[in-house]
Amino acid sequence: MRFVIFADNYVTGSKENLEKWIGHPRFELIRHDVREPLLIEVDRIYHLVCPASPIFYKYNPVKTIQTNVIGTLSMSGVILLTSTSEVYVDPLIHPQPESYWGNVNPIGVRSCYDEGKASVQHGIEIRIARIFNTYGPRMNIDVGRVGSNFIPQALRGDALTIQKPGTQTRSFCYLSDMVEGDDTGPINIGNPGGFAMVELAETVKELITPSIEIKMVENTPDDPRQRKPDISKAKEVLSWEPMVKLREGLPLMEENFRLKSKLYCNESSTKKKMAQPCKL
Repeated sequence: MRFVIFADNYVTGSKENLEKWIGHPRFELIRHDVREPLLIEVDRIYHLVCPASPIFYKYNPVKTIQTNVIGTLSMSGVILLTSTSEVYVDPLIHPQPESYWGNVNPIGVRSCYDEGKASVQHGIEIRIARIFNTYGPRMNIDVGRVGSNFIPQALRGDALTIQKPGTQTRSFCYLSDMVEGDDTGPINIGNPGGFAMVELAETVKELITPSIEIKMVENTPDDPRQRKPDISKAKEVLSWEPMVKLREGLPLMEENFRLKSKLYCNESSTKKKMAQPCKL
């Protein structure tokens, strides 16, 4: 019989995502910061901790590093560490295999996250899943990720903003595909198909609000140009590859975000709202 203990400090997480499990006899929810000791006995640990959006991990770089390093070193047992494609930073090899060391800027604004994740992949016995861009329902709205930014913009009727030149690529793996990949690592888990930002914006526009504009804005110096996984190892070791196409996954994410948008629009002024009134 499986019993799940879930620990979160809700810096980026939400109890709303766990509503269906709260009160379940084999589920326990603990508010906890992994930088502090947590003395419990478990058979295995799924280590998902650390803000993954640039808006959050840049806000407090020291805390981000501590969460990655101290939070990981305090654990013992059978651990699955969710790493990230950020360890490859701004890669010079495409697609990126697990053997690639990356093109790293150790003092860049993203280094608190990518160097923190990279540093804990050595010296302790863990399984490592290097997760590339993932999208789907229940993500936070407007947090600096292109998928979770484009859909709220489209729902509001705002222009979709893309950093110049718009040809930079990302891979997008739907949530249900992502949770199927789990074993020893490091193993890249993600969608090997790359999408240019302009292509993604055109797809969101077509599926949600065809009348909106696409607007180019100045890029940030730390924005990687291309990133997509080589999943040969995942296919060989796990017999795994993603199945959900982007055009299938985006409408499911839109449905959830549309509900969230209505809730935000109905909240009082003392609570978090979307940047502008919803146009639904």
